[in-house]
Amino acid sequence: MALRRQKSRKQQISELAVDYLKLKAAGKAVKGAKKAAKGTAVYKAAKKTPVVKRIPVVLGAATAALVATL
Repeated sequence: MALRRQKSRKQQISELAVDYLKLKAAGKAVKGAKKAAKGTAVYKAAKKTPVVKRIPVVLGAATAALVATL
């Protein structure tokens, strides 16, 4: 069993900053995926259909756009 060393304050802050930037980048990627999904023909066609019928189509388009960005 290896003993873990106490991280210095500087190391803790730098790791926190890196984690924060990773989360911000992921959030921007998701936002971009949403915008890309809204630009697709599927989404535009779904906007013209009744609300109840459009939910699965919109979710499917958003999922596809999200998977494409990963």
